[in-house]
Formats: sequence, C-alpha cells, structure tokens
Amino acid sequence: MIFAAGLGTRMGALTRDRPKPLIEVGGRPLIDHALALVRGAGIGRIVVNTHAHPEQLAAHLARAAPEVLISHEPVRLETGGGLRQALPLLGAGPVFTLNADMVWTGPNPLVALARAWRPGDGALLALVPWAAAVGHAGAGDFFRDPGSGRLTRRGDALAADFVYAGAGIIDSAAVAGFPEGAFSLNAVWDRLNAEGRLRGILHPGGWVDVGRPEGIAAAGAELAR
Repeated sequence: MIFAAGLGTRMGALTRDRPKPLIEVGGRPLIDHALALVRGAGIGRIVVNTHAHPEQLAAHLARAAPEVLISHEPVRLETGGGLRQALPLLGAGPVFTLNADMVWTGPNPLVALARAWRPGDGALLALVPWAAAVGHAGAGDFFRDPGSGRLTRRGDALAADFVYAGAGIIDSAAVAGFPEGAFSLNAVWDRLNAEGRLRGILHPGGWVDVGRPEGIAAAGAELAR
C-alpha cells in the first residue's frame, strides 16, 4: 500500500494544481521512487490511494505502472482508514505500507522489513535516528529496545531517539478490527503496542522527508551523493 492521498498543503503553491506524489525529485516523480522500492522488493500486488487531483495521478500510473490498483478516497480517510478501505484490493495477511513523500538511499527498506518480520508481529516499522532525519521538523517518535526491537512512544519525553520513516509491515487483521471511516495508523500502533506486538528496525542508509519545498533539494542532494 503506497499512501498518496495527502493534500500536500505544506508544499504551498507546488501542489495547487498537482498531487504531491507527482513532484519531481532527481528527475523523477516521488511516486516513481516509491514504486522502484516496491518493485525492488519483489512485491507483486500494489495499491495506491488517491484524493487530491486523482485524475493526474491515475493517468501517470496508467503509463508508468499499469499493474497498480487504485483506491480512491472522495473523502480523506487518513492512513488507517485509507488502508482499511484498500484491504479488499490487498488481500489477507501482512501488508507493506509506504509513504510516497520520502526518498531513501542505501538498502531497500522493504526488503529489510520482510527479512525482520516475525510470526506474532502486529506491526514492524522502519526507523531512522532523529539526528539523521533530514527534513523532519518534529521530535522523535519512538524509543526502541535494542534487543527485542520493541517500541515505546515518546510520551511526555521531550524527544525520542527514532523517527518513523514511513515504511512498515502491518497485520491486516489489526486494521480490519477498526470501524470504517477516517483514522490514523497511530491508533492501530497504540493498540498493538499495548499487546506487545509493535517492533521497529533501523534503516542504515540515507532518508529525506519531502514534505516541504526545501525537502526537494535535500532529497536531490542525497540521491546524488
């Protein structure tokens, strides 16, 4: 599941007449960078959700990735609600999730997640150290136990060591247990965390959050490096 239904409001005028996943970084639209990771991991069934300027994204995917299935959201459902709506297209079992507005270098994070997934996991998230999270404006999201990989939320702490990097694997049954409508995957993670089934792995390569205009140049520089 590639999340591509965001409004892109932090991009300002750049998303006034196009969806954020079609903004180019390093000569390619962001959505194509995401698709390259998915294909590189050998994932055969791909779903992309759409909302803002859906006809443009659908037209691009028809040319660049005709195998992709589209889950359109007339009303934004956020990450959890969007994934829940797409479950009939994705099928049962664990599902990869990937944000379309991140650029990665180094090992393919989806391959690393697949290798680290264990029976009994509810969700496995890719993380980057807060100090190395280029383009990330907020504090860290999680603390991680180095032995088990178990995650805990920042809570009342001023900062946490690691930032969620926008890629993961999640047990689809955990999402299906939520009612239809808009909700964040954070709610699913919190429930899984209470059950002791939320873990994380560290991405050893580069990572850039392309959520703001300045992230475009930073991501291009990371790809060139």
